[in-house]
Amino acid sequence: NNHTLQNVRSLIHTHTHTAVDCRVSTKIQQLLNTLKRPKRQALSEFFLDDSEEIVEVPQPDPNTPRPEGRQIIPVKGEPLGVVSNWPPALQAALARWGATQAKSPALTALDVTGKPLYTLTYGWSHGLKWHSTPYIAGNREPFPVALVYPNSDPAMFWVAFYGCLLAEVIPVPIEVPLSRQDAGSLQIGFLLGSCGVGLALTSEICLKGLPKTPQGEIIQFKGWPRMKWVVTDTKYLTKPSKDWQPHIPTANTDTAYIEYKASKEGTVMGVAVSKIALLTHCQALTQACNYCEGETLVNVLDCKKDMGLWHGVLTSVMNRIHTITVPYAVMKACPMSWVQRVHIHKARVALVKCRDLHWAMMAHRDQRDTNLSSIRMLIVADGANPWSVSSCDAFLNVFQSHGLKPEVICPCASSPEALTVAIRRPGARGAALPARAILSMGGLSHGVIRVNTEDKNSALTVQDVGHVMPGALMCIVKPDGPPQLCKTDEIGEIVLNSRAGGTMYYGLPGVTKNTFEVIPVNQAGAPLGEILFTRTGLLGFVGPGSLVFVVGKNEGLLMVSGRRHNADDLVATALAVEPVKTVYRGRIAVFSVTVFYDERIVIVAEQRPDASEEDSFQWMSRVLQAIDSIHQVGLYCLALVPANTLPKTPLGGIHISETKQNFLEGNLHPCNILLCPHTCVTNLPKPRQKQPVGVGPASIMVGNLVAGKRMAQAAGRELGPLEEEGLVRKHQFLSEALQWRAQTDPDHVLYVLLNAKGVAVCTATCSQLHKRAEKITSALMERGGLNTGDNVVLLYPPGIDLIAAFYGCLYAGVIPVTVRPPHPQNLAATLPTVRMIIDVSKAACILTTQPLMRILRSREAAASVNVKTWPTIIDTDDLPRRRPPQLYKPPTAEMLAYLDFSVSTTGMLTGVKMSHAAVSTLCRSIKLQCELYSSRQIAICLDPYCGLGFVQWCLSSVYSGHQSILIPPMELELSLPLWLSTLSQYKIRDTFCSYSVMELCTKGLGTQTDTLKARGVNLSCVRSCVVIAEERPRLALTQSFSKLFKDLGLSPRAVSTAFGSRVNLAICLQGTAGPDPSTVYVDMKSLRHDRLMKLWGCLLTLTQTSCLQILPGVRVIIVNPETRGPLGDSHLGEIWIQSPHSSSGYYTIYGEESLQADHFNTRLSFGEPHTLWARTGYLGFVKRTELLGSTGDRHDALFVVGQLDETLELRGLRYHPIDIETSVSRAHRSIAESAVFTWTNLLVVVAELAGSEQEALDLVPLVTNVVLEEHHLIVGVVVVVDPGVIPINSRGEKQRMHLRDSFLADQLDPIYVAYNM
Repeated sequence: NNHTLQNVRSLIHTHTHTAVDCRVSTKIQQLLNTLKRPKRQALSEFFLDDSEEIVEVPQPDPNTPRPEGRQIIPVKGEPLGVVSNWPPALQAALARWGATQAKSPALTALDVTGKPLYTLTYGWSHGLKWHSTPYIAGNREPFPVALVYPNSDPAMFWVAFYGCLLAEVIPVPIEVPLSRQDAGSLQIGFLLGSCGVGLALTSEICLKGLPKTPQGEIIQFKGWPRMKWVVTDTKYLTKPSKDWQPHIPTANTDTAYIEYKASKEGTVMGVAVSKIALLTHCQALTQACNYCEGETLVNVLDCKKDMGLWHGVLTSVMNRIHTITVPYAVMKACPMSWVQRVHIHKARVALVKCRDLHWAMMAHRDQRDTNLSSIRMLIVADGANPWSVSSCDAFLNVFQSHGLKPEVICPCASSPEALTVAIRRPGARGAALPARAILSMGGLSHGVIRVNTEDKNSALTVQDVGHVMPGALMCIVKPDGPPQLCKTDEIGEIVLNSRAGGTMYYGLPGVTKNTFEVIPVNQAGAPLGEILFTRTGLLGFVGPGSLVFVVGKNEGLLMVSGRRHNADDLVATALAVEPVKTVYRGRIAVFSVTVFYDERIVIVAEQRPDASEEDSFQWMSRVLQAIDSIHQVGLYCLALVPANTLPKTPLGGIHISETKQNFLEGNLHPCNILLCPHTCVTNLPKPRQKQPVGVGPASIMVGNLVAGKRMAQAAGRELGPLEEEGLVRKHQFLSEALQWRAQTDPDHVLYVLLNAKGVAVCTATCSQLHKRAEKITSALMERGGLNTGDNVVLLYPPGIDLIAAFYGCLYAGVIPVTVRPPHPQNLAATLPTVRMIIDVSKAACILTTQPLMRILRSREAAASVNVKTWPTIIDTDDLPRRRPPQLYKPPTAEMLAYLDFSVSTTGMLTGVKMSHAAVSTLCRSIKLQCELYSSRQIAICLDPYCGLGFVQWCLSSVYSGHQSILIPPMELELSLPLWLSTLSQYKIRDTFCSYSVMELCTKGLGTQTDTLKARGVNLSCVRSCVVIAEERPRLALTQSFSKLFKDLGLSPRAVSTAFGSRVNLAICLQGTAGPDPSTVYVDMKSLRHDRLMKLWGCLLTLTQTSCLQILPGVRVIIVNPETRGPLGDSHLGEIWIQSPHSSSGYYTIYGEESLQADHFNTRLSFGEPHTLWARTGYLGFVKRTELLGSTGDRHDALFVVGQLDETLELRGLRYHPIDIETSVSRAHRSIAESAVFTWTNLLVVVAELAGSEQEALDLVPLVTNVVLEEHHLIVGVVVVVDPGVIPINSRGEKQRMHLRDSFLADQLDPIYVAYNM
């Protein structure tokens, strides 16, 4: 590395001292100079982590226990004895026994029933190894070779392993990959890649079992390098020539073999063990375990790695031991098999894990006559685990009567890097057993050793793992930061210096340094000398008599709020909870995930198939309580998954890192889940205290400046004097405009209605529309018995009938109220709204079609509303021939023209009154903005029942004379490309749609742009495509629409959003001449505080909003909703407007106009006290943009942030539901749509699940995480529902309050409801 650094340094050096004659153009020089002076705020501050400002930092507890002992002194193992006839290398030992003790048994393998299958002798195995050796020994340079053998075939593995040693290539034993997607196969691929493995040895049976391609070749495993597979069965190997002798050099520091290890994150690395370390380790184990030549050893562990390899394959050959291997498959079928083997073979040593002790105990009732008195050493490989004490005690309790001596139980501690760390030597017969440490859990969590005196429950009993290995030196250092020596009463990481340890992570020099080359330092930071230590990853301390105690592993360490918890301890606590019948004992995973600046603990367990829902929840809540009381830590999430679904390691354990990944990616598929964020998330910021509102001297206005800023106001261009077309001067009423058009241009087609096939099913010229309207007037006069000014409900599907009925009402002098017809397949949900509008508007009569009239009177309708009390229903399908005697003309333009009813997103049904004057001005304003005239064609695809959508569908064409092509949105459900192909076919320049239509096209046609292109769809003619809405622009949707259909020629400038509200149906509409919409990124944290902070570079917590172009004749001002004083430029406040086309008031039943009067006629508290304004109820801001308007001035743009009624007040902050919903929809690929609302101060999230139901519970933690991370809120309830449950109004807006009512009335029929406790 230093060498490279030197090179880089010299390179840089030569470059910085070049003579400055490199010709830089003046342009570039200018650019460089401007880069030196940043004009805007420097971005660096946005990249600082603002967790300090957000997070409540817990104050340190003065009662926290601290270490008080002296600094630890390194502990020395006994010296390695000098043995006279010790072989120079392990291969030499094998050669020696093969020559002198050829008949001596080396290895016995068992079949699945636990009976011996065959026994290898030292002579035979020696011969076999000779066979395989020349095959691999072609290359003189040692290279790594993968050994792929199942655990059930130890003999083949032995032969291949020793064959590699003799051939001087480096064996890398790995697990057999079972499928392409095996847990951790990617990481094994990383190991093979980092070691440079290209050759794999395997057995014939194993090779047959590997997954293959249809051509019969072995598949390429995920993440693996290309492999050459070689079978090592005898029949495939050639016998070496008689005179061939392997070369056995004396052990040196070259790598002998590589053992794999998985880190906490799941990365698999290869630990290289040198030839000398291998030999020294065997010698140290022989000395510590006092192995004698010719003993028998029963090995239940995996012989490819760890203790199973060190004792059962390597040290056993050193000492001519007969090893009997009991593979995992045998143990599963017959858990007593290892005990029987000990009994039958009078084995002296047994090598087991706690699991094997537990299994043998469970099955021992069938075995009366087993005798274990021959055992002199029962080595417990995972004796360093906290639950090993109880397993050892219970096993002794059962088998002491079978001859097992208490002093033979020998727990030991090992690590992949340092190999064996410590092992307990067998005690003398009848000598006192070593004492145990009973430690306080609270002390352990702070990293100190305190003997537990109070509560028995919160104590951890730990057994020692004996003394450090012969020839080794051991220290305890702090687990994080520099390797500082611990004090005697402090828990730290064990580091070891020994010639018998691993030397490096093969092929990974960077990571090696931090682990294998550690020099401990004292309190002052001075190094202890030159000796290099290796980190073992074990956490522990040295007890009395230099006994080593291990309390956990680094990889199982969970750091929560500065305290340490051990995953194994938490598992032990969970296992101690009744009823154990709920979950499987060995199938519990504990890990932590980082959420909101701290680690959060997650426990996942496999549930037994026979456990009831009630059992499971009882067990889960007890585990929560136990962990809370014993460990004083809150659990974030506890999940139960179906049996056998957690990713397994090859020997039946749980693959923790894969489980964690599944949890975070939403692939865990739990069947029960509990989240408890309220108890464990303690670092939320303090709730905001609202400041009292008052108008201080700082906000007193000076001219147009508020508090030193330009006042936030903007206006559309002037409406100007009426143009000389004569039309509107003479006819200030829309009804007169239609009559005039019918006389002057009777055959001009105003409307074309298309069906799903794109065929014009109905057209209306000026005269046809006028005549049909007259007939409807006659029908109203004859059948309705109406008075002038009565309200008439128009109940029609989108089409020309609706338009004719509207003008028929105007001709008759009655007030039309357009209502969306009920959905025939869903009357229960849609008919009550119709009934409500009819009742609220006090309609005297209903105009509709025959099919809808039948529905209104049907038996199905009677189930949800009272059908006997409908007002008069007139069907307009067969109309009288007669013309009405005269047409009504209102005496003044302030008279009502129509009522506009709409259900807002907060579930409020509001009807507003539109006067004739407002209608004419609005149409004129739109005509000016969009440059509409008779020769133009526009296409409209939206629901025409309220707001600007209704104005475009029914009113605009009659006023401006352009032709409107009408596309009912429901036809898109039958033929998705209808709207886009119409735009292309008619070469439409201006089109209007709703968000629902845009979403349908984006989701349904996004992948079919090539097909559409082939059909000749071309959108290059479209110059404006306006989405009509009453909400914040949905930028993500409009941008993805623009990007998707760019290939069809759609200009990215074309798509824009209109904005209207109840008090004024059309405030903003992107015209043809205005500047392009611009986008501002706003910081969400500041929005919550009702402030604005615009961001340029930071994309962490932002929401974006797009500017809107204000219609002619409209003035906008931004006002503080509480003080009612005007605000400055770029300040967030309520949007107030002044315009001749504002609605004239709410239409309400009880005449509560006084309450809402201030919505339409209100004054500023200071500033322009005489001007009357209308309050929109929307939050937004005005910002002067860099863009120029049509007049050449800089353009004041209006940005809408959201509706005030809709915002959620939580923790004193104001949240916009759309921001939380955007986060939620991103949380998991299967969330189709989401909606949020509050219920008794709890945030409720409803998510529609588009995937399979087994994914339902995956959403709960992901939704909780994302809302906590991005919005600093704890979700109280997560409701997972089917797609389509969230109600949406005709404008495509979510009806959150309807949803809330359904939730509270328990009518959602959810897939799952999670109450986060």
